[in-house]
This record gives sequence, structure tokens and C-alpha cells, in this order.
Amino acid sequence: MAVVVSPQTLKILDDEAEFVAFCEAHPEWRFERDPAGALVIMPPVGMEGGRREVGPLAALYAWNKQAGSLGVVVSSQTVFRLPGGGWRSPDAAWVARPRAEALSAEQRRGFPPIAPDFVIEIQSPSDRRSDLLAKMEEYTRCGVRLAWLLDPEQTQTARIYRSAGPAEELPLTQTLSGEDVLPGFVYRWEE
Repeated sequence: MAVVVSPQTLKILDDEAEFVAFCEAHPEWRFERDPAGALVIMPPVGMEGGRREVGPLAALYAWNKQAGSLGVVVSSQTVFRLPGGGWRSPDAAWVARPRAEALSAEQRRGFPPIAPDFVIEIQSPSDRRSDLLAKMEEYTRCGVRLAWLLDPEQTQTARIYRSAGPAEELPLTQTLSGEDVLPGFVYRWEE
């Protein structure tokens, strides 16, 4: 379960340098900020959680490489400064190459101030579903074109979010498509 600390409690983390210093001082935790500026503290994943993150990330990376590096694939260690004010680190993300290249070198070294084009979140036993559903809605409000919430434990579903329209829920065992965002990318959950 994530812990949320109000922005009034940790006003010292208003800029990226202070946030990075705080994160470096506490390497045993992962941090995000919600759109209101509240610090979200997440425990690191265990071996099972890490194993579950690797499959979708590896598939995304392999597709991107085979497709001619149409974009940049990043892991859960990357924090995006979303246009809505949140600083989020999805389990896997992809940014189209023209958008990634439009960032300055300094922006690429730090927390890029953009929403990825595609994100994957994998629900772990410690995640509150309501928090993840809100986070997925935040992604699409901020410009993420396609997002997948994969839940291998509680609901065994894949919830698909698109920039337009309501979310769609499918059985986790169904083959998922990258649609027009990731042309030719398909993924099927494997345990």
C-alpha cells in the first residue's frame, strides 16, 4: 500500500533537485507526487513483483527495437512530470521519438516534462485499486494516448485506457494491441 504525505508536510520537495536529493537519501523507497503535490511513498517491489514487471517491459522494448526504434522505452525508475502537476513513474512507458527528441538534453537527463504516449501499470498486492484507477485517469487527462492497467491477482483483467472514450476491461489472458499508438505491438500476459 502506498503512503501519501500532504504537500503542506513536505513543501521542501517543490522542485526537481530537492525531490531527487530526497529520493537519493531514501533509496529503499520509490516516490511519486500526485497532481496536488502530495508525496506518494511506495515500497520497492519484491522478486515476484519485479518478475511481473519484466515481461511487459521486455516485450515493449523488443517491439520498439524491431520496429526501428520508433520511440524511447523506459522502466519504472523514470519519473515523468505530467502537465497536470503529477510526477509519475509508470511500470513501463514509451515516448514517440519526435517527442523525445524535442526535449532538451537536460530534460532527458532529468524528469521529462511530458506525458508518455503509452504506459503500463501492473497492480501489485500492495496497491489500492482505487488509487491506480485514479492514476490511470490522470494519465489520459494529461495526454497519454494509450494506457494498460494489468491486474494479475485481484481481478485478472487488463483495463485499457485511450485518450478518447471510456476504459475497456478485458480478460488478462486476451492478446492486447498497441493499436495506432504502437503499430504492430501485441502483448499477451504470461505468468
